[in-house]
Amino acid sequence: MSVKKPQARYNTVMLIDDSEIDNFINQKMIEGCNFAEKIYVHTSSKSALEFLANFERAHLPEELIPEIIFLDINMPIMDGFQFAEEFGKSCPRIYDKIKIVFLTSSLNPVDQKRAMNVRGVYSFLNKPLGKDHLDKL
Repeated sequence: MSVKKPQARYNTVMLIDDSEIDNFINQKMIEGCNFAEKIYVHTSSKSALEFLANFERAHLPEELIPEIIFLDINMPIMDGFQFAEEFGKSCPRIYDKIKIVFLTSSLNPVDQKRAMNVRGVYSFLNKPLGKDHLDKL
């Protein structure tokens, strides 16, 4: 007799963080808490944006589109704020279907206030991602 794994809370989520170690830890937490069936992981805002733009253009099935994006603020080339702005402009069809959760090491209250004023931002969390964070989402 096989034990059936309970259904995850979300079908698909995405991690965007330039730190591979943080992505690994967060991915393991999401898997361990059965938070999502599928996890897309990107170490660059640019690659994540290109990936999402493909969803926008191809009209892929809804279940493949991430329901939540865990987004770091401090990244090279394109930071989290720039990503959110560009994502909203370049992917209007899917942007409003996705919750953005800033997941950052920043303790700066200015960053938190700025993040919560970005359209589509659902939450602002400090790293590392924990079970309590996931339970609250």
